[in-house]
Amino acid sequence: MTLKTNVSLKKVVGKGYKEFWNYKGRYRVVKGGRGSKKSTTTALNIITRMMEYPLANTLVVRKVFKDHKDSTYTQLKWATKRLQVDHLWEFRLSPLEIIYKPTGQKILFRGLDNPMSITSITVEVGFLCWAWFEEAYQIVNEDDFDKVDMSIRGELPDGYFKQITLTFNPWNERHWLKKRFFDAVSANVLAITTNYLCNEFLGQDDIELFEWMKEHNPRRYKIEGLGEWGISEGAIFTNWYVNAFDYSEIAKREGVKSAFGLDFGFTVDPSAMPASIVDVKNLEIYVFDEIYEKGLLTSEIAEKIFEKGYQKELIVADSSEPRTIMELRKSGVRRIKAAEKGPDSVRAGIQFIQQFKIIVHPSCVNFINELSNYVWDRNKEGQMINKPIDEFNHLIDAFRYSLEPIRKRTRKLGR
Repeated sequence: MTLKTNVSLKKVVGKGYKEFWNYKGRYRVVKGGRGSKKSTTTALNIITRMMEYPLANTLVVRKVFKDHKDSTYTQLKWATKRLQVDHLWEFRLSPLEIIYKPTGQKILFRGLDNPMSITSITVEVGFLCWAWFEEAYQIVNEDDFDKVDMSIRGELPDGYFKQITLTFNPWNERHWLKKRFFDAVSANVLAITTNYLCNEFLGQDDIELFEWMKEHNPRRYKIEGLGEWGISEGAIFTNWYVNAFDYSEIAKREGVKSAFGLDFGFTVDPSAMPASIVDVKNLEIYVFDEIYEKGLLTSEIAEKIFEKGYQKELIVADSSEPRTIMELRKSGVRRIKAAEKGPDSVRAGIQFIQQFKIIVHPSCVNFINELSNYVWDRNKEGQMINKPIDEFNHLIDAFRYSLEPIRKRTRKLGR
């Protein structure tokens, strides 16, 4: 195996990340908009560093373990090819890990949905020096981060250092990440903001998409384009919590009803389907699963529903696409029906949901994101109005559809 490759890091990595690349303090935190190359730069940096430090191993963490395969694992694999060193690395899917062949160093992947898999980590060669939290915004509980942080410990050989890297989109300024890493000044923290303007590898079509967003959706552009903090003032739903629970145990309660809704999307918006259990007696809703993905054809939506075993459930879908509903019926999702909506249905649906305590399973990261950012709109004078913003609402719209039958039933019962 050839261990040396002549690669210009300046050309491969590009500009805007020099301080990030060289920083060796305990915490390296990057909030950024989409297309800011924060994740790809981190992947390139990890591969480069591990080849420079033959005793270092890396732990990569996401909120949900299954999300690694199509994100961090793929990005790191891409990074080895970008650096022309992929022949020196072995990529395993079971268990999910990447191995540097000359030394046996490993990149390990874990999810916070299985805490024991993190606290029990040991490495065969060298030391566990570094951790990368991708999509760190999805980590709602700071304690979950602290548990992993504390696992990166112990004395290291001279020249080595321990470091935690966090990358994320800054959806909500009330997130613990802001207070901990951006509001407080600390000698062992590098906290930076990047955006698409520092990514020289974007195509003109990518730039035009951001320019369109800047003109037509300035609130989203501020977050996704410029990487600035989202503001959650005027939150529509406040009585919600993130807690792990056993779906099957909740389903045993007397009188509870399941609720499935579907909002259609494709290129710009995702197709979104939340799954929940409604306990009308105790005024509690348990959101236990979600589908949230762009670019799905009707047949692929049906496949997702079948994969999860929900094809026999009553699914209330967006009535604006009757053809799609009919195609899903023909695909075997036979109980799907169109939402009735009606005048003022959005406000009525919101008011109905506001009566309930909403418990969201930690795996439903997109639902959590929407609840965090779904706020009342404002008029031209900046005053709040009695109308929700038309964004961060794909799962929430589907959530409202799913509760239509229960809302009608409880109205008849006089609740």
